[in-house]
Amino acid sequence: MRNVLLIVLSVCSVASVVRSGSSDGFTKLRDTETAISLLEKKLMAPEVAMVPLTLIQGAGSKGAVCLDGTLPGYHLDRGFGSGAKNWLIQLEGGGWCNNHRTCVYRKTSRRGSSNFMEKTLPFTGILSNKPPENPDFFNWNRVKLRYCDGASFAGDSQDESSQIFYRGQRIWQAAMEEFLSLGMKGANQALLSGCSAGGLASILHCDEFRELLPSSTKVKCLSDAGMFLDAVDVSGGHSLRNMFQGIVTVQNLQKGLSSTCTNHLDPTSCFFPQNLVSDIKTPMFLLNTAYDSWQIQESLAPPTADPGGIWKACKSDHSQCNSSQIQFFQDFRNQMMFAVNSFSKSDQNGLFINSCFAHCQTERQDTWFAQDSPQLNGKRVAETVGDWYFDRAKNIKAIDCAYPCDKTCHNLIFDVNQTGVDRSVDPKAAEISASSSSSSRFCFPLFRASLVSLVLTTIILILGFLAQ
Repeated sequence: MRNVLLIVLSVCSVASVVRSGSSDGFTKLRDTETAISLLEKKLMAPEVAMVPLTLIQGAGSKGAVCLDGTLPGYHLDRGFGSGAKNWLIQLEGGGWCNNHRTCVYRKTSRRGSSNFMEKTLPFTGILSNKPPENPDFFNWNRVKLRYCDGASFAGDSQDESSQIFYRGQRIWQAAMEEFLSLGMKGANQALLSGCSAGGLASILHCDEFRELLPSSTKVKCLSDAGMFLDAVDVSGGHSLRNMFQGIVTVQNLQKGLSSTCTNHLDPTSCFFPQNLVSDIKTPMFLLNTAYDSWQIQESLAPPTADPGGIWKACKSDHSQCNSSQIQFFQDFRNQMMFAVNSFSKSDQNGLFINSCFAHCQTERQDTWFAQDSPQLNGKRVAETVGDWYFDRAKNIKAIDCAYPCDKTCHNLIFDVNQTGVDRSVDPKAAEISASSSSSSRFCFPLFRASLVSLVLTTIILILGFLAQ
């Protein structure tokens, strides 16, 4: 097979050389071996589980609806074998809406309406059903609860004039009732997790989750990239605090926030996890990068705080930062260390804070558990989380030294002409994409034709052999 691929891709590269009439084509020819390896990996890669969307049919009568009034939904991949009675709930992330305009826009997207949600989702990383990809949780009941309320599953109000429903808390409750009825009430072990805005939600709802399940159930919580800090931005302002204040106000979150916090702090402060995590009674694991890409983009150096674009190149690619900009990020890391200091003193809590420029590491296979995944103390994220959940080690507090000491990072680089973390790319993934598509206009039609020819030739040879 490799020889066939090599011949096909070599012909493609030669064709590209002839067509381009430049030395660029010869570079493509030299990259043929790389492309072969990538194609082989693609052809031999295990199939990713695609899990269908299920709408919560009873949610409407409880007022548990998305921003536009449609039913909320989830994706469930059933557990098997020894994991059949264990449950992992992953709360989807995806930012917030903090005023009427952004919430109106959001309700016409998958973040605000189940009408626009993907009908199937790939389950990778912590949601994978394959032991080599997800060694500790692969055979659990794995659920992804879709996010369509815009306030980390925390609001309970509505805008009558615009017919916008802020019902995150009700969605949370309706979803938990659904999962309990599907078998979670008899769970032996359970883990509530979430990424980004979902990571914040796992902090907000952790103790509630514990109370839903029998005392005999082992319950813990995992927040991935949910440690949003009340930090000062590059202009000296508080961009994220302003955003969070809008969320708390427009969605009327005050009544649903922790009373332990609101007894001594304002409601906006009590939406920041740094003021919540130390009071959580249930065992909690914080997984975060010290230089969180989303916070750099939207909290530390958003366009409103950098109208002259001085930070544009730096926040898109940390290698473009000058020494004073890097020092600004180091100060942010120090604030992160201070924020988790009290939390880390509890033996039941766990930490994995690596010095990477990234955001969310549980759902992506390359950062959760792969051969070249990020590591701390010689262990990848999945191994460290597993050791903590199953009590295979004590006092798990993996904290990285400051940038640039970590060589295992999968740092994100952004298109400087775009904004927002949804447009980010992993350089490693980009390299693979570039290598595998360098002659795609010519190569893949020829590759498909050659593959068909190979299959037909093989069938003819087999039939000829059988006829003898």
